[in-house]
Amino acid sequence: MIIILLGPPGAGKGTQAAHIVEKYGIPQLSTGDILRAAVAEQTPVGIKAKEVMDLGDLVSDDIVAAIVEERIDAEDCAGGFLLDGFPRTLAQAEMLDTMLLDDLMEKQERNLDAVIELRVDADLLIERLRTRVKETVARGEEPRKDDDEETFKYRLKVYQDQTAPLIPYYEKQGKLKVVDGMGAVDAVSAEIDAKLDQFRR
Repeated sequence: MIIILLGPPGAGKGTQAAHIVEKYGIPQLSTGDILRAAVAEQTPVGIKAKEVMDLGDLVSDDIVAAIVEERIDAEDCAGGFLLDGFPRTLAQAEMLDTMLLDDLMEKQERNLDAVIELRVDADLLIERLRTRVKETVARGEEPRKDDDEETFKYRLKVYQDQTAPLIPYYEKQGKLKVVDGMGAVDAVSAEIDAKLDQFRR
């Protein structure tokens, strides 16, 4: 089972990714983790990525895709995987399509099964954040850096500009499964399960 998890900051992707990994027994591939591992292991692509990062530049789509391709060829991904943080742009989505098509040509028969979009109300997320900050301050504690409202709004905008275009892209492919991300954690997990159980192999 190959799954992509989409959703803006604050949608609960981390919580639901952990649920999917546990229930379906597939590894979660987080782009940041893969990148750090490739650099630490000094793989050929990891060395390229380190050179770019040492210059203070952003790692290109080509390098990110190469690192993902290297990772999905690992033995623990043979039965599928959950992609979190990749693809982040339309260019990366097209690269992933090419990777999986290449696998198909090599008779690996690996297809993208579903793209789960945790759909949330951005205004309500901001309200929740404000409430959380007020409650934290009332307890005499320091709010988390992640709870800075302007930073959060900026991250939401980046998601809307760069990643949200993936939604119609995967909808056209018939892969998109929309889940209401505003409910209780267990309810969201149950809705995800209802969408994914048909793909269990």
